[in-house]
Amino acid sequence: MALFKTRSAAVYGIDAHLIDVEVDMYPSGSARDFVTVGMPDTAVRESRERIKSALLNSGFGFPTNKGVTINLAPANVRKEGAGFDLPMAMGILGAMGSIARLDQHLLIGELSLDGAIRSVRGALSVAVCALAQGIPNLVLPMENAAEAAVVDGVRVFGVRHLSEVVELLAKPGAFEPIKRAAPELQAGESTAPDFRDVRGQGSAKRALEVAAAGGHNILMIGPPGSGKTMLAKRLAGILPSLTFAEAIETTKIHSIAGILPGGAGLLRERPFRSPHHTISDAGLIGGGLGTPRPGEVSMAHHGLLFLDELPEFPRNVLELMRQPLEELSVTIARSAMTLSFPANFMLAAAMNPCPCGFYGDTTRECRCTPGIIQRYLGKISGPLLDRIDIHMEVPAVAYKELRGNGACESSADIRGRVERAREVQQRRGFYNARMPSALIRKLCGLDDTGERTLEMAVRRMGLSARAHDRILKVARTAADLEGAGNIAAKHIAEAVQYRSLDRNYWS
Repeated sequence: MALFKTRSAAVYGIDAHLIDVEVDMYPSGSARDFVTVGMPDTAVRESRERIKSALLNSGFGFPTNKGVTINLAPANVRKEGAGFDLPMAMGILGAMGSIARLDQHLLIGELSLDGAIRSVRGALSVAVCALAQGIPNLVLPMENAAEAAVVDGVRVFGVRHLSEVVELLAKPGAFEPIKRAAPELQAGESTAPDFRDVRGQGSAKRALEVAAAGGHNILMIGPPGSGKTMLAKRLAGILPSLTFAEAIETTKIHSIAGILPGGAGLLRERPFRSPHHTISDAGLIGGGLGTPRPGEVSMAHHGLLFLDELPEFPRNVLELMRQPLEELSVTIARSAMTLSFPANFMLAAAMNPCPCGFYGDTTRECRCTPGIIQRYLGKISGPLLDRIDIHMEVPAVAYKELRGNGACESSADIRGRVERAREVQQRRGFYNARMPSALIRKLCGLDDTGERTLEMAVRRMGLSARAHDRILKVARTAADLEGAGNIAAKHIAEAVQYRSLDRNYWS
């Protein structure tokens, strides 16, 4: 047999696309004639050396006086990574007549020189592609098998060595596919730290509860050591559990980024991402050389993105967040392709009120001049600030509260209220932070007292139209936490309180 075809997949964005691997073997005066076409990158071109060694060291041999041409179709799309090693090697074995046709199998995996099969990225996306293309069998590295087996309707075979693949094809009845074991996403306790550990900060805890209940972005501002980072880490523990659909989408992104733990299936908890302020724009938003990769905003999809020391991030990097905060996705355009990544995350940020950290502190003197403070705060633009629903001051904890013995409310108790509030919002079809502008008047109606309270706040604080809408959305969340059908003046007052930084710092 001179021509043999196998099938594989390549991941672009968060989706995998079918790739046909065509192997042609022909008489040649040199056994070194091994050509790969179809826009392969360096890793794909180097696969010829890995494949030769893997076949020889596995006892299958390699044809002498034969040339090999491998085409990866469609030819106009760039192919990246070492995941094509396995289908290319099986294609060569097929062209040698060692195996039968592979019409019912999709293969992916990187080969070691001894024939061992290494893990790849994007296995879940590849399994979804196999299901969509009607390919019943998926053969991939054992480390990726649990992840791929989540997809119902595809028989997933995890293999560790090239010889196992050949044996699987020769004796298909001797191998059992990996059993699908979708996790019980609601089961188990959160691994996030507990709010029970936080002393004092009752107002900040309430603000975080409102933020979690409505999916609102939150900015905490206060002196060093007041507990901003401690509170943010516990915010993840009061967010509702992932739904199965959310877990699938989140796991896809983490798999493509290469940060999914080895042997893991679906992610069970919402991601918590906390990048350092030295991160680049490509690291935060996504991009890079070649095929664009997801950034931190996408890896925090359906979870929490925490930016500590917010003004220390480069301003140009922060400004790039305006699109994902508004559109819940990131579009990255390159000369070869344009890809979109989901970025529906909740933003939590923390900062000091000034470079020394003690502006407005009643116990310690601030050493910063007004000009220094304004330059420091000016690193955060008004448009970005408008996209953050809740601004919360986190003062230093009083000594009596710090040393108190009173019991603090646990994350589980707060999470129960958050989940009940979100159930109310789910019946409307969206969380309050994502409430369409056209429905704000319908769902956020106010009585006369509430109207006067809101009007006074907008006039005195000079709030933008976007800030006006966000006050109403936060007030709707405060009402949902109480189980109230209508927004009362106290809910408006609480929401206005969460915009106090507009007056105290930025006006």
